[in-house]
Amino acid sequence: MKVVVTGGLGFIGSHTVVELQNQGFEVVVIDNLSNASISVLDGIEKITGKKPFFENIDLREKGSVQNFFQKHSDTVGLIHFAASKAVGESVGNPLLYYENNINTLVYVLQELIALPQANFIFSSSCTVYGQAETMPITEDASVQPAMSPYGNTKQIGEEIIKDVARVTNLSSVLLRYFNPIGAHPSAEIGELPLGVPQNLVPFITQTAIGLRKELSVFGNDYPTVDGTCIRDYIHVVDLAKAHVVALQRLLDKQNLEKVETFNLGTGTGSSVLEVIHAFEKISGQKVQYKIVDRREGDVVQAYANTDKAREILGWNTELSLEDALASAWKWEQKVRS
Repeated sequence: MKVVVTGGLGFIGSHTVVELQNQGFEVVVIDNLSNASISVLDGIEKITGKKPFFENIDLREKGSVQNFFQKHSDTVGLIHFAASKAVGESVGNPLLYYENNINTLVYVLQELIALPQANFIFSSSCTVYGQAETMPITEDASVQPAMSPYGNTKQIGEEIIKDVARVTNLSSVLLRYFNPIGAHPSAEIGELPLGVPQNLVPFITQTAIGLRKELSVFGNDYPTVDGTCIRDYIHVVDLAKAHVVALQRLLDKQNLEKVETFNLGTGTGSSVLEVIHAFEKISGQKVQYKIVDRREGDVVQAYANTDKAREILGWNTELSLEDALASAWKWEQKVRS
């Protein structure tokens, strides 16, 4: 069965391609290489023994999207990762985010619903909850006003999918990620941000290996255990496996609604300083950091209630924060060697 993965050479996308191929799916990757390297294809092949079919397409170009689906009309499902995803960058350049995250979603859905099967897994985010009123966050938590254009694109994206599913053959699962970290245990693929990392863990590993002078911790005056923000850090391999489970649910027509929503996290919150100290412990490396002003768009804390994913999808995390940090450090060392 042919599955299309947009943004499939990115961090989460590449790990999901691995899990799909391990389960016997034929995978076609779309990526415009704006935030990924073509060498990721080789890493996927080393892990799985098979190189996925690859198309270098910018999904903002509607004609290219139409041409792709004419060639791949036997697609049975699509997992949509392709999007810009940095909160801070979105605040500074909102139009880039609206074009890249909304236009591309519309163009993909227009073609997908013309196929016999329109099974769609959407890469959403816990940012849709904004600063949730209670912890841990359940899927029933109200969607708060977005604190960044990035978060707003995920909220709008979910609404578009629900509207389309109401009147077409589209069936979808919205996966709201918390904070994916780590790398494949083989160290053949991992998180490889271009330029300055926007996420905590690659900044930690790049600082530990000497690529960055020090790490900036954005604020230490939040109402938390040590004053730094709390997030739910999930190993990317656990996260990738959830996509395969969700897709199989749609293919088997087990979904109870046209659009279902699941949180993907560990259910445990860790502060920025706790993550830094955990990394220092597993790596034996000291991480230089400094406290700087709060960053616009950051919420105080966010961690998941994962009961629904466990009970309905039958999915649960298997890997720990320490596992994820150890794999990220192994990956960083390989990349810089």
